[in-house]
Amino acid sequence: MILMYFFETYLDLRQHAALKLPTLPKTLEGVISQENFEKSRAYSLDKSHFHFVHEFVTILMDSAILFFGILPWFWKKSGNFLPLVGLNADNEILHTLAFLAGVMIWSQITDLPFSLYSTFVIEARHGFNKQTIWLFFRDLIKGMCLAIVLGPPIISAIIVMVQKGGPYLAIYLWAFMFVLSLVMMTLYPVLIAPLFNKFTPLPEGELRLKIEKLASSLNFPLKKLFVVDGSTRSSHSNAYMYGFYKNKRIVLYDTLIQQCKNNEEIVAVIAHELGHWKLNHTMYSFIAVQILTFLQFGGYTLIRNSTDLFRSFGFDTQPVLIGLIIFQHTVTPIQHLVSFGLNLVSRSFEFQADAFAKKLGYGSALRAGLVKLQEENLSAMNTDPWYSAYHYSHPPLVERLAAIDEHDKKED
Repeated sequence: MILMYFFETYLDLRQHAALKLPTLPKTLEGVISQENFEKSRAYSLDKSHFHFVHEFVTILMDSAILFFGILPWFWKKSGNFLPLVGLNADNEILHTLAFLAGVMIWSQITDLPFSLYSTFVIEARHGFNKQTIWLFFRDLIKGMCLAIVLGPPIISAIIVMVQKGGPYLAIYLWAFMFVLSLVMMTLYPVLIAPLFNKFTPLPEGELRLKIEKLASSLNFPLKKLFVVDGSTRSSHSNAYMYGFYKNKRIVLYDTLIQQCKNNEEIVAVIAHELGHWKLNHTMYSFIAVQILTFLQFGGYTLIRNSTDLFRSFGFDTQPVLIGLIIFQHTVTPIQHLVSFGLNLVSRSFEFQADAFAKKLGYGSALRAGLVKLQEENLSAMNTDPWYSAYHYSHPPLVERLAAIDEHDKKED
């Protein structure tokens, strides 16, 4: 864990040096104004400084938790708490829920100062934060309430399956998570997302007609077209699509509509998103996640009965949840390698989706739209190649514009 911290800090230092460069990349000269470049540079450096502090504090706390045996100590304390409220301490489900309640409270307390500083200092300093302190805490409380409502039945089901699963445990756990993901994809847009944001139908007009025409030409099963009130929290802009099977929805941030005065640029961004669907990127990503989930559960079944492994972390018993936590710790380096591989694939998908939108005739509009999003979001203009290769799931703007221009040269 510490070795990974040193490696990623090295990459962060490389990126920090790139952010300090006083000039734009040649590809962006004449495309991005000097004023916006300076704003982007200042914003990126502020976030970089904050990231260094946050990661250092995080590794200190995580290392202390492991070194001083905080996990086994807190597991025992949560078990001692149950009889005080009249509950059975031998019930592993109740013990686990008590443990998780304490962990949730601890994580909220330790992360709160960073969240507040990020939102109300850094984001506010650069003109992005639009939410009040009341809205911030209201969202926080809603998130905790959702965890309290949804967490216990899911955790209980996993514990029961591990206790009863036998030799087919990995299959049972994967099947459960597969069904759960389908249920959440169905319920999230209807029940959960509206708790945090207001979704209103995109008004009739030129933009709506163009998006519907584009979706129809690609046989995209568009059921609803929404505008989300992202401006109540931030001036960052975006667009996305979601939905299961034939129930697809497209969502535009109201900030995107405000910032892109040219409807063609917005439609080009949507064409890029629809390219992911048409080229089956969403399906491939979903399949990859399912395979990785199955492999993780398979790995967990191999170590869950290892008494020595639990003892090495300070546990006399072998609780299901603790086994999952220990497994996550032991496979962290592998997870980073897998994440790196997925980022490589994701960036390839982004280039393909850009080429798809260009093939539909939106090349110039997409180029303008990407530049507009980069400027309005004050995204980093200079990026270190090692850092972006390791961390970015989307290629930097310089690479995307170069790919679009290269496609033009090939056509010529």
